[in-house]
Parts: sequence; structure tokens; C-alpha cells
Amino acid sequence: MKTANKTVTATRLVKDALEKAKHFEDYNIFTFINEEGALKKAAEIDAKIARGEKVGRLAGVPYALKDNFLSPEGETTASAHILEGFTSPVTATAVEKLEAEGAIMIGRTNMDAFAHGSSTESSYFGPTLNAYDKERVAGGSSGGSAVAVALDIVEFATGTDTGGSIRQPASFNGVYGLKPTYGCVSRYGVVAMASSTDCIGFFTKTPDDMSLLMSVASGQDPKDLTTLPDYYNDSEIKKAKKIGIIKDFYLKDSEIQKCLEHKCEELEKKGYEIVELEMPALKYALAAYYIIVPAEIASNLSRYDGVRYGFRSEKSDNLDDLYKNTRSEGFMPENKRRIMIGNFVLSSGFYDAYFLKAAKARTLIVKEYEEAFKKCDFILTPVAPNPAFKLGEKVNDPVSMYLEDVMSVPLNLAGVPGLAIPAGETSNGLPIGLQLVGPRRSDKSLIEFSKELM
Repeated sequence: MKTANKTVTATRLVKDALEKAKHFEDYNIFTFINEEGALKKAAEIDAKIARGEKVGRLAGVPYALKDNFLSPEGETTASAHILEGFTSPVTATAVEKLEAEGAIMIGRTNMDAFAHGSSTESSYFGPTLNAYDKERVAGGSSGGSAVAVALDIVEFATGTDTGGSIRQPASFNGVYGLKPTYGCVSRYGVVAMASSTDCIGFFTKTPDDMSLLMSVASGQDPKDLTTLPDYYNDSEIKKAKKIGIIKDFYLKDSEIQKCLEHKCEELEKKGYEIVELEMPALKYALAAYYIIVPAEIASNLSRYDGVRYGFRSEKSDNLDDLYKNTRSEGFMPENKRRIMIGNFVLSSGFYDAYFLKAAKARTLIVKEYEEAFKKCDFILTPVAPNPAFKLGEKVNDPVSMYLEDVMSVPLNLAGVPGLAIPAGETSNGLPIGLQLVGPRRSDKSLIEFSKELM
């Protein structure tokens, strides 16, 4: 990662990133450009370097911030109309840690509104375009962050992953994307989607950059009681010997499947043992996810009512109308769909039939991963069943869109880490990503092992 020094200034690095952001403006990557604030911070870092003072490990490195991370710069909207106009009085813990090491945020990136989506098409600001093909989706929900890194605008970008929202856009745009172990990085100051599956992670161009960012961002946070002690910096790298392949994820006549098989052959030549795994409970993962997550979404989104902050409908004569009209006008169709599903599965008479069964299925999935990692060190799977699809192809077919998450959501339900890695291209030049999966708290070893697949 290129940091500022006496030869290459932070101001130069930031100006280059801002120029690239303007050059690629038609990709609809950013919802806000932090030009004045970024140049001011760059000047401060350059002054420290000139005085011979110590600077951080990320000194002068420009980065892009997904629009659901709270910070005072610009409006934090989560790319949703209902948060339009909201300026945060607090800063997310992850942002504080990055900027304490000298990283400089040049802009906020576009995303599916409230992170609900797999294509960035549900953003209030319109879709972000794929870095390789402007007629295709960037993936979601962290599409803007993935494209910012893929087009080399910034060295890294932040993302959130609730069911694949880092790994899938990373795969669609040919970059690395990490969903850490649940609780590894603080969620404080990040707009909540589903609190039991949300994870904070990053997009980078190399495994080493990913490891550096994780060493900066990981650790316990008193503001987030779900965070774990800093095992990342305290753990040793464990050498893998056996790599598992999930038979249940076989993709017949697929270029992604061929890519997976080719990587397995390469690993066997290097002396690794390939182990076939049967994980039948994973077939319930998607159904369980789309019961549990909407239930948590319905709860988390109940706070947006037009009273305290953000957008407020002007058509209201009384409090009931204010709630109804603000939420009706402020939420995107996908937000409304998930709120309705969530309230339905939590309602009297349906809780036992849906939510409770989904919770039990989640326990089965957790146990199945635990059993799988007794047979292998890591698991290698596709990130998604397809490469980037065309804009508009699935936007009116929510079930088809949800099926894009079939290989990514099990990790979030189990709380295990997953790293999307660039693994090749399709015959028409679209990136193919594979994901490495490890046991809980194996993040550092997982990132190190990914170098074997470069």
C-alpha cells in the first residue's frame, strides 16, 4: 500500500485519487466527495512528515467509505431517501481507527439503500456500474466500494457484509473482499441492517493490504458489546493442509465450477489434500436467512419515522400520517418488502412457524460448519452461482435476486470468516471470484493462505 513520505506527499496521493474519482464519475460510485476535508488532512500529514514526526501505518492513503459508516464529513444516508440530510454527530469506531493511522477518506460510496440488495440497484441515487462492463451490475450492497478499488481510485474501501455484501461485489469486480469473523471489527457507528449477521470488512487489491487493515481495525470496543478481544493481532498463522470442497454447491456446466476445479488442481500440485464435504443443512440457509434477517431489519428500521432526523414527509396533518407518509416516501421498494416480511414472521401465530424454525436451522448450520472444519482446514467455494448479471435483469424478480446469495449467506448465519479472491475470468471477460472460508477466528491464517491461490 502506497503511503505518504518525503518523496510522495499525502497531498499528491489525495489529489490523484480525487482526479480519478472525477474521471470515473459516470460509474456512479460516490454519493459525496470529501475534497476539502481530504486535502486538509493530507496537508496536516505532510506537515508532520516535514517536521520528522511519527505518522501512522496508513499515512496519506486515500480510501472510500461505504455510505452507512457514520462520520461528520458529508451526509450519512445509507443511500436511502429517508436519511437524506442527516449529518452524523458521531464517528464509527472503524473509521476512527483507520484515520488514527493516517488514512484519508476521499468520499462516500453508493450502496443498496440500507444495504438491502445484491446489485446496488436499490440505491436512492441509482445503480453503480460494474468496473468491467457498464451494462452489468456492480453487485451489492457494497457495490460502490468494490468499484472504487477495482478502478484503482483508492487503495482500499470499507464495506459491510450481512449476507455477502462485501464478497459478492468483490467477486463481480475482481478484487479481494473480506467478511471477518462476527465480532472481530466493531459495528459501532455503522447503520444497522441485521445485528446478528452484520460484519465490517474491506476491499483491497492484495492480501497483504487486507491483513494490514485488519490489524488496524480489529479488537474489542466498549461501545459494541458483540466485539471480541483482539485475537487477530494475537493469533499465529496456522499452516493449512486440507482444503474442503462442498459437494452441495456443485454448479453443472459453469465457468465458475471449472475455475474452482482448476484452483483445486493447482492446490493438489502444491501438496494440499482436497476433501469433499457433504453439508446438507446448507440448503436451508437461504430460507433461514430471509426469515431471520428481515425480522431484524423490521426492528432496526422502526426508528426511522420522520420525527428525529432525516427526511420528513410534508404531506402529513397528524402524527399517524407523518409516520405513514414518511416511511412510504422514504423507503425503497426493497426496504418495504423486507419490513413487511420481518413483521409477518414475528407476528402472533407465525413466530413459531417461521422465525423459531429458522433459528433452529441456523443452529444446524453452525454445527455443520464445526463438523466440516474437523475434516479440513479451510473450505473453497464459489462466491455466487453467476458472474455479474445485466442491469435490470433481476431487479423486478426479488426471488431470483435473493438466490444470488445462496453461497454467501451461510457464513453470516454461522459467524465464520470468508474471503473473496479474484480467481479468473469468464469467456466474455467478466471476473470470477472464489471464497475461502475458515473456522471462527482464523481470519489471519485465511488471508495468508489466499496467497497460495494468486
